Amino acid sequence: MSAGRGARRVDVDQDAVERDLMRLVLTVVELLRQLMERQALRRVDQGDLTEDQEERIGLTLMLLERRMAELRARHGLTVEDLNLDLGPPGPLLSAGPEPPPPPTPHQRSASEPNDSAVSRRW
Repeated sequence: MSAGRGARRVDVDQDAVERDLMRLVLTVVELLRQLMERQALRRVDQGDLTEDQEERIGLTLMLLERRMAELRARHGLTVEDLNLDLGPPGPLLSAGPEPPPPPTPHQRSASEPNDSAVSRRW
């Protein structure tokens, strides 16, 4: 069998594959963590939570952030490594912990759902 017609071998760097997979997984988890944090802040600002619920959510988010830091360190990744560049829309993850403030009722269009009308559970 000639070299041109035979099966081609692809050299795969196992460490690079594992690191890239971990980068993708941690990026998704970080995105979800940021979304949960923003939702929790909105609920706190709206007064939807009891003091006990606020405490539990805060502790849970701090624990998740700590675990994420441990996993990033274990796999040689930084926060910047997880922030995928989406091109014209910009980076995937927010740069800071503070989300923009939600629109006030008079800024909200009639087609947008009213958050207070939606029942949420933590």
